[in-house]
Amino acid sequence: MRMTINRWKFKGWTVCGIALASFAAGSLLTARLAHVNQVRADSDRVFELRVYHAVPGKVPALESLFRDTASKLLAKHDLKAVGYWVPEGAPAFDNTFVYILAHASREEAKKNWDAMHADPAFQEMIKSEQTEKRVEKVDSVYMRPSDFSPMK
Repeated sequence: MRMTINRWKFKGWTVCGIALASFAAGSLLTARLAHVNQVRADSDRVFELRVYHAVPGKVPALESLFRDTASKLLAKHDLKAVGYWVPEGAPAFDNTFVYILAHASREEAKKNWDAMHADPAFQEMIKSEQTEKRVEKVDSVYMRPSDFSPMK
C-alpha cells in the first residue's frame, strides 16, 4: 500500500511538472508570436529628434516652457515624447535642448503636428516665444529604427 501511494505521488508530481512545462512553453511561444506581430505592425514607426538651439543662457527658460506647457500640448495632440535632454560637458552643444518623439508613421506625425499648430494654445505659446526669444533655431530629423534596435 505504501509503495502504491509513493508511486501515485511521484506520478502526480510528474504530471503536474509536465503540465507546468507545457504551459510555460506555450506561453513563451504565444508571447514571441505576439511580439513578432507587434514589430510588424510597428514597421512604419518613426522617431523624431528635435534639437533646439537656445539663445545663450535661455535653456532653463526653455526647460520650464516644456515642463509647464509644451509637453502637455504635445501629449494633447498625440505627439508622444520619449524623453527630454540637456547636453552636458560638450561645448559644441552649449545652449541646446533635445527631445525625441515617437510616431506611428510619418503621416501620423504630420497629422498630429498640423493639429497642434492649429491649436489656439500653441498659437499663444508662439506669441510668447516671439516676445521672450528663447530659441534661435530648431533642427528636426525623422529616424527609423534599425532592424536590431532594442526600441522599435
